[in-house]
Amino acid sequence: MSGGAPAAPAAHLQTFLAFDFGTKRTGVATGTRLLGTASPQPTIRAEGAGARFDQVAERIREWQPDALVVGVPRHPDGAAHEMTERALRFARQLRGRFGLPVFEVDERYSSVEAEMDGAHDTDAGAACIILEQFLRSL
Repeated sequence: MSGGAPAAPAAHLQTFLAFDFGTKRTGVATGTRLLGTASPQPTIRAEGAGARFDQVAERIREWQPDALVVGVPRHPDGAAHEMTERALRFARQLRGRFGLPVFEVDERYSSVEAEMDGAHDTDAGAACIILEQFLRSL
C-alpha cells in the first residue's frame, strides 16, 4: 500500500478520508468510490503530532471512513525529500493508531493545482485533488 500507484482496494472500501500532510496545516477531504469525487473539509491547523492526531481522530469519528488516503510529496523528478519521509511517517502512524487501511498517493503539484483552480483553502483543495486522483485509479 505504498508508492505512487495504490494497490486496488477491496470493493467493500467505499468511503475515504484524505490528507494533504503538512507540519503546520493538514488539508482534509472526504469522498466515496460511488461518486468518484471529493469534498473539502476544514483544514487541520496544529503543530505537533499530539494535537494533529487529536483532530484526525475527531474527523475519523465524524466521517467513519473505510480507509484513509495520504498524499506523499516528491520532487518533480520523483525523488524523495524531507517532507516525503514525514508524510510516509504520518501514514504509518495513521495505520498504527486507527487500524484502517491507508493508501499513499503521489501528490506532486496538488497544491499548485488547487491554487490554479481557485481553492478557497489550498490545503483542503489539495486533499481533494489527492483523493480524486486516488478514486480515479480504482
